Amino acid sequence: MSAIFGELLTFPQENGPDVRLRVFGDERYARYENVDGYTAVYDEALGRFCYAAMPGNRLISTGEPIEGPPPPGVVRHLQESLAARRAKTEEREMLHHPPEAEAFERVVRTFGPNQGLLAGRQLSIGRVQGLTILVNFQDVASSTTAADVDAMLNADDYTRNGNVASARQYFLRVSNGMLDYTNTVVGPFTLSRNRRDYVNTLLVEEALRLAVASGVDLRRFDSRGEGIVDALNILYAGQSLYQGNLWPHNSFINVRAGGVRTNLYLLTGLGRDPSDLSIGTFCHENGHLLCRFPDMYDYGSRDDDEQDSSGIGYYCLMGAGNHLDGGRSPAPVCAYLRDLAGWVGTVVDLNAPGVHAAEAGRYDVAFKFRTSRPNEYFLVENRMRVGLDRAGSSSGLAVYHCDILGSNELQQGTADRHYQCALLQADGRRDLEADPSLGNPGDGGDLFGPMGGVVLSSMSTPHSREWDGRESGLILSDVEIDGDLIRFRVGERAASQVVRGEQATEARIPDNTTAGVSSVIPIAASGVVRRIKVDLEIRHPFIGDLVVELLAPSAARAVLHSRQGGSKDDLIAAFDSDRPGELAAMLGQPIRGNWTLRVADRARRDVGRLVRWSLEIETASS
Repeated sequence: MSAIFGELLTFPQENGPDVRLRVFGDERYARYENVDGYTAVYDEALGRFCYAAMPGNRLISTGEPIEGPPPPGVVRHLQESLAARRAKTEEREMLHHPPEAEAFERVVRTFGPNQGLLAGRQLSIGRVQGLTILVNFQDVASSTTAADVDAMLNADDYTRNGNVASARQYFLRVSNGMLDYTNTVVGPFTLSRNRRDYVNTLLVEEALRLAVASGVDLRRFDSRGEGIVDALNILYAGQSLYQGNLWPHNSFINVRAGGVRTNLYLLTGLGRDPSDLSIGTFCHENGHLLCRFPDMYDYGSRDDDEQDSSGIGYYCLMGAGNHLDGGRSPAPVCAYLRDLAGWVGTVVDLNAPGVHAAEAGRYDVAFKFRTSRPNEYFLVENRMRVGLDRAGSSSGLAVYHCDILGSNELQQGTADRHYQCALLQADGRRDLEADPSLGNPGDGGDLFGPMGGVVLSSMSTPHSREWDGRESGLILSDVEIDGDLIRFRVGERAASQVVRGEQATEARIPDNTTAGVSSVIPIAASGVVRRIKVDLEIRHPFIGDLVVELLAPSAARAVLHSRQGGSKDDLIAAFDSDRPGELAAMLGQPIRGNWTLRVADRARRDVGRLVRWSLEIETASS
């Protein structure tokens, strides 16, 4: 399955010019918008994309082409109800998949029932020979040759069009040489109909029959001697069309020929010419087909809420990582799935305290912290922006919270509703759990960069607690980056740290205003507050006018002074959380971020200025 989260793509029309539409969805259900945010549907009678209306709970065509002005009364961002989306999803499954596929199709594709992986034949280790068939349509052909595709799939040093590797080399790298996947490429063969006809008609069997008629012996592609074709890939002329049965996907089909039968297949676009060739979608779909990897993202129509989310986003081939750099630099398979596939030769135990070094591109190593449950654990890996990660959206140390009994449909992060593999985003914003049309599939704040002190613990944001809220015991600190190497400490630190900051502002305090004046001290270190002290100097002839507050990066607030002192001059004071009643609200708060001192003069006539203030924080060691 290949999901699209708001990408702007080009679509042909039978009776109109090509149009650019933003796409949300996958092959089972998708929604389209023009660049102005108006929802579009394809009107088969007109052969055009038209503005959508929704008089009930389903989208219908207005009959007005999407490239023209919107008709009166049409609003932006129309979305069908969850019930309508589910109904359409089930209709597609019933119409286009045979009864033999039921067990395969009824699996919730982002939930792994087989120890985290999907059910079915797993071919993730050994030599596997796939069959790749190229096809043209009556009205659309590609100038890409079988030799061009053979190079993309099998070559040792493939870098054409900016691709990071061939598909074979990609899988050899991420599997530590354990999966050697090559393909025999045949065709192109010409199908019997125009491209548009195959949006609602699956072309796979017709393509396979053409290949067999040309002399292809399917027995060559049965590596286990089980009478089953290991891998069938169909690449059709033109760019991938994200509609109906032409949407890039993998699924099940049972076609018998020459004493063997097919099983799983991939269908995707070939491109217009060799310059369109990229490995991303091919590798993603073959991750399903060969390794039985689940999709590592959520598309809301498959669970019981209406919220989409990005899952693991750009940080795995099986999330949105296959789309990086136009598919030419797909992200590596994340440590979670590599471990499930049996590709990890060395598991480093993080439950024992110590300092560790994670090397970029060492896909045979997993750093694992085990929790109180055998199905739940944390993984740590180096995701520096090099090698297969060269197009990554962030660079640094990745920490995953894993549960083979979880589901990547469930973004809530609660004990009962959580991902199989959640990236703990270093900035604490949880953008990957948000609707991708509002958030993003990855940004520069997601991974842990160089930082002294505690960066992750049961009290930090993000935290390392288990899904049910209990303390896991995982503490990460002192992240250092040395070239492509990342060092980090696991376990209690020898001692807490003390962090200081000061601002000399000479800022004028506005008279008789609630907002007052604010001054910020940024703290780059991580950890949580065990003790905090604040010193401040305010020159003012009537300190009974003043209200002084301290705001933590978490938005926790402590009032330091609230209109006491009457007509006394100047507020020069020290505050310490060790004294009862002072700064108690700050204890346990994460220290990283902007600490803000706010001073307001709440009465008329007398004015003053904030001269300076300082902050001293002692962090807890966990």
